[in-house]
Order: sequence, then C-alpha cells, then structure tokens
Amino acid sequence: MKFSFVWVGLFILVASCQLQQTENDQAKNVTHQRFFSDSSFWNQPIGDNPEIDPRSAEWIKMLESEPTGENFGLTFEKWTIPVYEVTDSTPYVNVNYHYLTAEEKETWNTHTQNEHFGHGPEFNPVPIPTHAVPDPEDDAHFAVVDWDRMLAWDMWGLKKLPDGTWETKTGMVYRLDGSGVFEGEKLGYKDGESVHFHGPSRAAGVPVIAGLIMYDEVMEGEIRHKLSCASRFSGYKEFTRPASWTDGFTDGGIPQGAVIQLDPNLDLSKFDLTDEETVIARALQEYGMVVVDVAQGNPIYAEGLWGHPDKSWEGKLRSWD
Repeated sequence: MKFSFVWVGLFILVASCQLQQTENDQAKNVTHQRFFSDSSFWNQPIGDNPEIDPRSAEWIKMLESEPTGENFGLTFEKWTIPVYEVTDSTPYVNVNYHYLTAEEKETWNTHTQNEHFGHGPEFNPVPIPTHAVPDPEDDAHFAVVDWDRMLAWDMWGLKKLPDGTWETKTGMVYRLDGSGVFEGEKLGYKDGESVHFHGPSRAAGVPVIAGLIMYDEVMEGEIRHKLSCASRFSGYKEFTRPASWTDGFTDGGIPQGAVIQLDPNLDLSKFDLTDEETVIARALQEYGMVVVDVAQGNPIYAEGLWGHPDKSWEGKLRSWD
C-alpha cells in the first residue's frame, strides 16, 4: 500500500510509506510538553495549499529507486534517539572530545586537519543520569532535557570509558523554549567539512530531538509537531531551513530540511494500523516530516526507550527494519 506525500519547505510530492493502521477516534487529553517554542518551525502545521517544489517528480523517482525496496517506516529499536529527563539532582560531568583514530582521519579529514570532532558553545558540563545509556548502535546518539531550566543537551557517539569518564564525538546545548534551529554561520561551518566538527549531531545541523516521535505524546493520542526522517538521497551541498547544513552526497538529491506531508485527504481507516500508528499518520498529514540525515533506507525516528523499563513500543508500533 502506498501513501502519497507532499514535501513542504521546499515542497515535494513523493510516494510510499510503510505505515499500516486503523483509525483511532478516541479523544484523549494532551499533556505532553513539546520541544521548542510554539512559534518554532517544528511546531507549525503545514496548512492548506502548500507550494510544491518543481523538482518533485525527480525526487519521487529517486525514492522509488531505493535499493532495499523499503518505503518510509518507523525506527525505534536502534539507530534512533533515547531521551532522558534530568533535574538539579542529576550528576553533572565534563564530557571529553573524541579524538579521531587513524582510520577516522582517512574518512573525515579529506578537507580538514582537525584532530577531534566538535562541541558547541557552553556544552559542558552535562547532566547524565546514572541509569542512562545511548543508542547501542555505532551512532550512539543521546539526549537529556531539563524542563526546569528549559535546556537540552544532545550528542552523537557518546561513550563511557573504562575509567568512568565520558567522551562524545559531538555535543550541543540549546533552549527548549527556543526556535530549534541552529545558525551555521555562528557555529563556524566550513565548506567541504562535516557539520560534526562544529557541534551538531545531525547531518542537517538540527537538534537530534527535533521531530522525534515521543512515547508519551503517542500514548496521549496526539503529536503536535513535525516529525523527522532520513533518506540515502540527501542532496549534495543543498539544504533548506530548518537545516543549517548537509552531509548529503547525491547530486541533485533531496535537500535536507525539506518536509514531507502525508496526503491530508487519505482515509486512514482503510489501512491496518494500530491506534499508535494512526496517531503518527495523522501527524504526518497535519505537520509532515523533515529530512534531517542520511541513512541506508528511509527511517522515521521514534524515541528509543533504552533505560525506560516502564515503557515499550511492543504491540504499538512496527519497525521498518
């Protein structure tokens, strides 16, 4: 079954999504606090009659050529973002740089001589709960949020070393009541150099929590923000706001920061979707999803629940992989 989408921001008409679900008409009270200000790009519905990018047809063909044969689907068991809430009582630690190995230098230092990846301004110290663990895959993403101080920290490649200290490849701290958009020129991005040398943990230069499907909001029955996704066809040196950069490598590919909308006229009751998947599909119709990274496929990111034994996606969502 294929859903039709519209890219917005840049706008693009695309096809295919793996979501399957029944319509959920049960009204629920929404209490989950969303990330960023109400005026943030991430929290704006698409609205009626969005502009369609003239390159839409080309990008649709790219997506249809996905070599795995997979359409857009959900990832929540790996290669996603765990989020932990912290307070004043959470221990703060100084998180060190990750210095590049000889192998990493061959991969990353084509256009730079940096010895390590970067942290953004005022990143340290970082509150890390004792029970918290990053994504177990190589990306090892990790985020903590402090609702009292209205701050979030996010990282890529977080690792606890044998001596008990921490290191991370990237790290940013930012306001939870801010725009959720990084300004690349202020972070010192350089042409030909990865965004990861300057702090952001997403290839698009956006917060890793931006667009993340959170467990509590799904359980409450409504997502009130754009979602985040990735594609192997991210465009080379082309991006649009809210992206501040791109690590894409496809000439003429889809700009990171572009938004996809599920056809708002699609009758979701025709599909074999769980109640929780229906919540996500409705958000795709109202808010859409933003391309934020490069991937070997087309994942839509839901919260990783490692370290939260009281929560589970089992029986609620079905994984794309």
